[in-house]
Amino acid sequence: MSRLYIIPTPIGNLEDVTLRAVRLLQEVDLILAEDTRTSGVFLKHYSIRTLMRSHHAFNEHAQLDQIIALLKNGSSIALISDAGTPGISDPGFLLVRACIAENIPVETLPGATAFVPALINSGLPADSFLFVGFLPVKKGRETKLKSLSVEKYTLILYESPHRLVKTLQQLLEHFGDRQISISRELSKKFEETVRGNISHCITHFQSHAPKGEFVLVVAGST
Repeated sequence: MSRLYIIPTPIGNLEDVTLRAVRLLQEVDLILAEDTRTSGVFLKHYSIRTLMRSHHAFNEHAQLDQIIALLKNGSSIALISDAGTPGISDPGFLLVRACIAENIPVETLPGATAFVPALINSGLPADSFLFVGFLPVKKGRETKLKSLSVEKYTLILYESPHRLVKTLQQLLEHFGDRQISISRELSKKFEETVRGNISHCITHFQSHAPKGEFVLVVAGST
């Protein structure tokens, strides 16, 4: 039966994948991968030889009608991202929405995503939180920071290494010197979590060059 499977892949450690995910990736007709080179390493590790096609933020609009046509003609397709769960700060939303509109079954598997372990590791309240993802790079960034500064929930942001210190400085300016937990390279060899107030973390990363992808968990407004 034709179906779109949303399948999480490991965020670092290749062992962090479910048996069901491996089985489905072996059984589907086509895998849509954000970067075929990156996903190829993971698929080779599990001897998955399913046909793979590139599907990312720059071509997802152009491919949409063709993928829907394949699904309507009986193909089963899996969507994966470079790491983690598709649709969480990665492509996926457009295709899922299109499938729902066309009454094509969508099945999303549980699995790896970076913000959950970072949130639990932080020691900050996890009963209510707001996932922000990446802040706007330019337009709307200041407005977004101002609106987030009054949120009482624990905040979760993603950030790249070359923008980390600047983002921390902007958080300090808009939020004050709150508690923050910063995790990088989750599940990998050099996994690290730095905790403290924002000013402490600015000092830390000014003297320790940021490397890897970062998850910032920030205390809510009091």
